[in-house]
Amino acid sequence: MNALAATNRNFQHAARILGLDSKLQKSLLIPFREIKVECTVPKDDGSFVSYIGFRIQHDNARGPMKGGIRYHPEVDPDEVNALAQLMTWKTAVADIPYGGAKGGIGCNPRELSVSELQRVTRVFTQKIHDLIGTHRDVPAPDMGTNSQTMAWILDEYSKFHSYSPAVVTGKPIELGGSLGREAATGRGVVFATEFLLAEYGMSIANMKFAIQGFGNVGSWAATFIHQKGGKVVAVSDITGAVKNQNGIDILALLKHKGKTNSLKDFEGGDAMDPNDLLLHECDVLIPCALGGVLNKENAADVKAKFIIEAANHPTDPEADEILSRKGVIILPDIYANSGGVTVSYFEWVQNIQGFMWEEEKVNYELKRYMKRAFDDIKAMCHTYNCNLRMGAFTLGVNKVARATLLRGWEA
Repeated sequence: MNALAATNRNFQHAARILGLDSKLQKSLLIPFREIKVECTVPKDDGSFVSYIGFRIQHDNARGPMKGGIRYHPEVDPDEVNALAQLMTWKTAVADIPYGGAKGGIGCNPRELSVSELQRVTRVFTQKIHDLIGTHRDVPAPDMGTNSQTMAWILDEYSKFHSYSPAVVTGKPIELGGSLGREAATGRGVVFATEFLLAEYGMSIANMKFAIQGFGNVGSWAATFIHQKGGKVVAVSDITGAVKNQNGIDILALLKHKGKTNSLKDFEGGDAMDPNDLLLHECDVLIPCALGGVLNKENAADVKAKFIIEAANHPTDPEADEILSRKGVIILPDIYANSGGVTVSYFEWVQNIQGFMWEEEKVNYELKRYMKRAFDDIKAMCHTYNCNLRMGAFTLGVNKVARATLLRGWEA
């Protein structure tokens, strides 16, 4: 099932539970605006190349739209649409005053030089500058983009609209980025894990974790779990996979990856097939990579008791049902990985105020926001007698529906 169909299915289930009017349901599903632009740029060799850029702006009932920009050869409009919609529900669950958006350019950033990437980014910004803005739509980094990409967008946007640091988040610290932003998604994943385990009288210490994906989110999550006494027994990424039943030394693995850019040949564990990671013997499984990795083919063989969805949409609805029947507890993506967008909100607030926070304050506020959201989800689960995914979806959809009605959508 593709990402859009799965997201729509979750939305419709939540809308049924909430008893939403069918016209309102339809209105909430349809994106506010879909943008598609051609980005033609000169390459370093003098030839010209064209890429298609997208921006899906899903909903702005609760505030400016918010979401990442990804550079990937397979930027699929359906997937971008699904991710924009997920951002609408995610920001509502986190109770930050945003709607959802998502964008991307269909290019392979690995095949482009730094100067080519800069030109592509600037042309894309020129094409959409009048449709984004501090109080309209605030982009952020995603797959294949980073703080440097945001710096280029800020600079190009500012040529048209004067200096506007709050137009993007995930910026370099020197240009108004927030302390704590880089680690925020991984840190939020660990806070969410702590809150969930506490419900069952457990803690991270001495639990066994398997982590799929060792990029920004996976490496920070592994680092914090390691610091809190948890055992990370298996890690994988696109370069390979490592296992060690006694727990991997995460700092040593980070050093090895920093030197070799790969997980292969790490001396502190045994190599394993990356495809086996999701089925590895562990207490907590944290998928931090791509969507749709848990499906009807492999769900029955998952051994973890808890799944923390650090990636967007890692579990297909069919897998969801199989895992639920097995008694596996799944903490859904629209809550579990919301640490990044929450600290993006803090960055936006700091930029608007022109007053920057200490990192200690950023982390304290992140924990407070994530605890409040967790308690709100549990309250919805209790009210509607549903699982955590539907608790999160009903919470998010209800807030957006309420805001839409209060603004007088039928007038």
